[in-house]
Amino acid sequence: MPTRSGRFPRLSSRLRINLALFAIGMATFALLFSTQALLPDIAAEFAVGPDRASWTVSATTIGLAAAVLPLSALSERFGRRQTMTVSVAVAVGLAAVIPFAPDLGTLVALRALQGAAIAGIPASAVAYLSEELADARATVGSVGLFIAGNSVGGMTGRVLTGWVSEGFGWRAALAAVAALALAAAVVYRLLLPRARNFTPASLRPRLVLRTVRDHLARPLLLRLYAIGMLLMAAFSAVYTVIGFRLVAEPFGLSAGLAGSVFVIYLVGTVSSSATGPLLERLGRRGALYAATATATAGLLLSLADHLAAVLAGLVLITAGFFFGHAVASGSVSRTAAHGKAQASALYQVAYYLGSSLGGTLGASVFRHAGWNGLVLFATTALLLTAAITLYATHRARVTLAKAA
Repeated sequence: MPTRSGRFPRLSSRLRINLALFAIGMATFALLFSTQALLPDIAAEFAVGPDRASWTVSATTIGLAAAVLPLSALSERFGRRQTMTVSVAVAVGLAAVIPFAPDLGTLVALRALQGAAIAGIPASAVAYLSEELADARATVGSVGLFIAGNSVGGMTGRVLTGWVSEGFGWRAALAAVAALALAAAVVYRLLLPRARNFTPASLRPRLVLRTVRDHLARPLLLRLYAIGMLLMAAFSAVYTVIGFRLVAEPFGLSAGLAGSVFVIYLVGTVSSSATGPLLERLGRRGALYAATATATAGLLLSLADHLAAVLAGLVLITAGFFFGHAVASGSVSRTAAHGKAQASALYQVAYYLGSSLGGTLGASVFRHAGWNGLVLFATTALLLTAAITLYATHRARVTLAKAA
């Protein structure tokens, strides 16, 4: 418990950092995907199809992708902690307004603004960890815990909205998510220590652009960005439309039960938290092979019209995605020798563009080709991820052969 001053003197600095980043990671995903489990209800109220309703999710991730690079530049000048604090405060404030949106257009616009506000969190969080934790393994492990917070937030928000929506409607469900995110934001602010190793940089657009060009000129970083985008495209496609599949025949689940399926996100908490030890054993490329193979197996299993098989498939998809995402995002922060916030921001741009494309295109594919078409779409993204990893393996072997 905190003292009267609000401090936590008995907790080590690393533990405080991990708990704080877990909390803000939870708030991030709870807000970012707060409408995902509610898409059938939103589509019914505004009399639109799954593809149009999915814009309440895609607009948020597009807003995030558009704002993450500028806000990462501001974090280089004003600090990671300050940037994350302002971002989560604005995002929670918008969350309190969103339930009162009078029409779909207003809802989508507010969600886009919320995504832009949230953008200050992901890149700043990874940069904060890479600066404050000197040990590389500790950094990767802490990034995994931050992503574990994402998975808990995503799960809690979706399950909460499912049940609240069933009893009180989707607007009350969004209000409940706003309250959850506020609580997580308060925990984050109380726990996160002030930065000790941050050095402010001047806001020079040319310098930022030069850093971005340097990162985009590095083949390894480009491959990691592409992997993040493809993994998220597959994952977003699945979870954007899974609610529509489960409330329809042959399953016919209620909104609450369909939302409860998102408790499977806890599997992502476990797989991302275990990133450090598994990465040490398998290596980066081996870990990515394992992640894509696991998620692909889950997609194939979900083709069966049996609820148990679909749930087991979602477990594998979730475990594979969060493990692969933790490996790729953690590798970005370790690979970038300078401009770590910009390097992480570029990953977030690719990652959330993948979310937008996966959610929108996945919903459109599902509308026209059903779940089988959706599985084909997501599997293609995962096969491309494996192909990029295979190419990286080939390049590494060629480089070793030349050095020998």
